[in-house]
Amino acid sequence: MSDVLKPDICVIGGGSGGLVVASAAAAFGVSVVLIEKHKMGGDCLNYGCVPSKAIIAAGKHAQSMREAPAFGVSTGKDDSEPRVNFKQVNDHVQGVIAGIAPMDSVERFESLGVDVIEAEARFTDKKTVVAGDKTIKARRFVIATGSAAFVPPIPGIDKIDYLTNETLFDQTKNPGKMIVIGGGPIGMEMAQAHHRLGAKVTVIEGDKALGKDDPELTAIVLDKIRDEGVVIREKTKVTSIDKTLKGTALVNVETETGSEVLEADTVLVATGRAATVDGLDLEKAGVEYTRRGIKVSNKMRTTNSRIYAIGDVAGGLQFTHVAGYHAGLLIRSMLFRLPAKENRHIIPWCTYTDPEIAHVGHTEETARAKFKDITILRWPYAENDRAQAENKTTGLIKIIARKNGSIEGVSIAGAMAGEMMNMWALAISQKMKVKDIAGYIPPYPTMSEIGKRAATSFYAPTTKKPFVRGVVNFLRSFG
Repeated sequence: MSDVLKPDICVIGGGSGGLVVASAAAAFGVSVVLIEKHKMGGDCLNYGCVPSKAIIAAGKHAQSMREAPAFGVSTGKDDSEPRVNFKQVNDHVQGVIAGIAPMDSVERFESLGVDVIEAEARFTDKKTVVAGDKTIKARRFVIATGSAAFVPPIPGIDKIDYLTNETLFDQTKNPGKMIVIGGGPIGMEMAQAHHRLGAKVTVIEGDKALGKDDPELTAIVLDKIRDEGVVIREKTKVTSIDKTLKGTALVNVETETGSEVLEADTVLVATGRAATVDGLDLEKAGVEYTRRGIKVSNKMRTTNSRIYAIGDVAGGLQFTHVAGYHAGLLIRSMLFRLPAKENRHIIPWCTYTDPEIAHVGHTEETARAKFKDITILRWPYAENDRAQAENKTTGLIKIIARKNGSIEGVSIAGAMAGEMMNMWALAISQKMKVKDIAGYIPPYPTMSEIGKRAATSFYAPTTKKPFVRGVVNFLRSFG
């Protein structure tokens, strides 16, 4: 007979969102059971944000060596191409994971008062979960099982040893000729990083690369990546894959002009994510879901009122910071009975290509559909002194404002776009206006001045108005 546990909260999934709920609830003295069937830290720590940013950082260092002569710096040799040791790159990636892992470990969470069960969880009814030899009957359940790489049913793909984000970061050798299937954020980040580290990379995208972002800004990013040597094939569909006798892959594609065959040593599948719901027996719990995720209200509650779902598995924006945001909503709601509803308008995101692309709020397209009149404020990196000094002049900021000056959306393509987006996410969440940005003082010289210059340009048309000029001339008469 299994042990029966009756905690206040049972969290299923030890990724970003689940860990935040568990630790926060335990901090307030609430009894918590946390169930994780695989690795603590979830996708973000082990297969996602952390290792991907580590390998992007390695790629940036390699690229900085190529670009160093523009600053008058060189090794003194004619060949400025860096030598890359993939084993050492992998050591760096694994070292970063190992450095963060203790914060997400079973031992740490048990020390916080969380009862951690390392087993697979499944519902047996609307009020009960079984995990290993434990039966859990909690007051509330939180499903935070995340998502996994979606592998499309391409004929022949099972014949090759393709990579996904779950296996990519175990590689210790140069991937050689690398084909990335999927031109979304993950695909483009990894394509550029691996090209910088010496691979020959081709991206195959069925529609438009980085298609969810503002096309004016994605054009800037994609042009830079192409200039570095990454081949980006848009409007191209993979029809099948064959394996050669020497072990390479023959990727058959259909383009607007006909069929082609591309050979690759390595194939990375980056075609999106699927919610991790298999094995949970959600039907027995009365929880509705699709492949995209579990159906939730804006309070993150499922069709079973005692069960919540957060993060990737909830089917919305799939970012680590969103899972943390959802966790915060649940803590407010479950522990303090405070009103807490998801507001996707205030959620920023960033793609960590070089240059980066970041966004929050409305895009130009959605703003024009919702509001009668909008003003688009732009300012280029090239007119920023710090960008000139760093030789990072490619990019621009784009602010969407209404006639009353309220800021409705911001997109940035350029160096440190993700860092600069912090301020704009605050501005959107606090419903600031252009005057608030125009009125603050950024230190000089910084990239953030780009945003202030764009905001200040909102008032440029005022200087041309005859009435305003008349007032200025009138006031001059007083000395």
